[in-house]
Amino acid sequence: MKDTLRQFRSFDRPIQLLQINQLGINLGFYMLMPYLARHLADDMGLAAWTIGLVLGLRNASQQGLFLIGGTLADRLGHKPLIMAGCALRTLGFAAFGLSTSLPLLVGAAVVTGLAGALFNPAARAYLAAEAGERKVAAFAVFNVFYQGGILLGPLLGLVLLGGGFTVVCLSAAGIFAALTLLQARYLPRRGTAPAGERPPVLSEWRQAFGDRAFVSFATAMIASYALSYQMYLGLPLEVARIGGGDAGVMALYALSALLGIAGQVRVTAWCAARWSRGQAIARGLALLGLAFVPLAATAPLPLPPPWAMTAMIACTTLLTLGTLVAFPFEMATIADMAGNRLVGTYYGLYNLLSGIGILAGNLVAGALVDVARSSGMVSLPWLLLAVAGLASAAAVARLEHRDRIPAASPLQATA
Repeated sequence: MKDTLRQFRSFDRPIQLLQINQLGINLGFYMLMPYLARHLADDMGLAAWTIGLVLGLRNASQQGLFLIGGTLADRLGHKPLIMAGCALRTLGFAAFGLSTSLPLLVGAAVVTGLAGALFNPAARAYLAAEAGERKVAAFAVFNVFYQGGILLGPLLGLVLLGGGFTVVCLSAAGIFAALTLLQARYLPRRGTAPAGERPPVLSEWRQAFGDRAFVSFATAMIASYALSYQMYLGLPLEVARIGGGDAGVMALYALSALLGIAGQVRVTAWCAARWSRGQAIARGLALLGLAFVPLAATAPLPLPPPWAMTAMIACTTLLTLGTLVAFPFEMATIADMAGNRLVGTYYGLYNLLSGIGILAGNLVAGALVDVARSSGMVSLPWLLLAVAGLASAAAVARLEHRDRIPAASPLQATA
């Protein structure tokens, strides 16, 4: 943690505020969302398909509008979009706690998703622009704060559940309201292009979609998000199959967050001193693929739960390590590919494609789990996920070999 604090202090106040902002965003989000489905089922008595509709609309409204949010950030400035997103999430989370009808819940879900589509690309574009040549180091510290929110959010939400779900929702809304005010007071305005220099929106989108190097990179990275998301789909299902229970799932989440908090800055510095950006990203993706090998090897074996959980711990550790290796270099690469004008648009398009990858990955992984259980080939999902990760790593390595990934010197990346 000393390295993280030292790096954090070395940045200017806007970057520090953006990193704290991300901690608050994840703290508020994860203190509420893990308990929303149970509230809708137990307290409101909604059917499973209705719960799926509410949760699906939240995700769809966020993923589907990322490109629009990124474009607005380029045109209106990063600060207004970050503030607007946090303000909308304040309203959405308060509505979740106060709504008593399905239409209001649907509205809350859409508003909450739209909020993420506004502040996510804008915050990353602002951070990249402000960090300059230190993008990799800035995103490394950013991910530490990101993981801190994931770790603390569910714990705080569990404590507040004693006062009822409405208390949880209003508390989360209060965090986003405080973030909105904090940014209004202390975050300088950045990222607004002069009105006379702005080309039409469709022209900017054609530039982003027509950037072959960027689209190739984004396509090669799609599998990584499908693999990472197995922390929320495939791994919990496997924990349930082997008898690990809710405690086993929470232990994996805590392990991942703690590894991120403790190791991100050191891992990034080690990688930046030895590898190019493309090499770091490719090797991170390879680790994501190899993470599923322990599960493929042990799934057919009749192991008792404690021994079976060892493979789950190995998988979680490798998944987390792969993310720690790749993430800061990945975020810096996107910004450098965008240049100085369309960083928000590029992040928005990248997040849109990543969302498609998560959706497709969840559908395929879920179907594979069902097929594996009905056929007895319980190793099949994990083997195919491993192949997907290694194929993605090979695709990025090929782009690196063809000089399609911008390079940065190690000293600039970690200064």
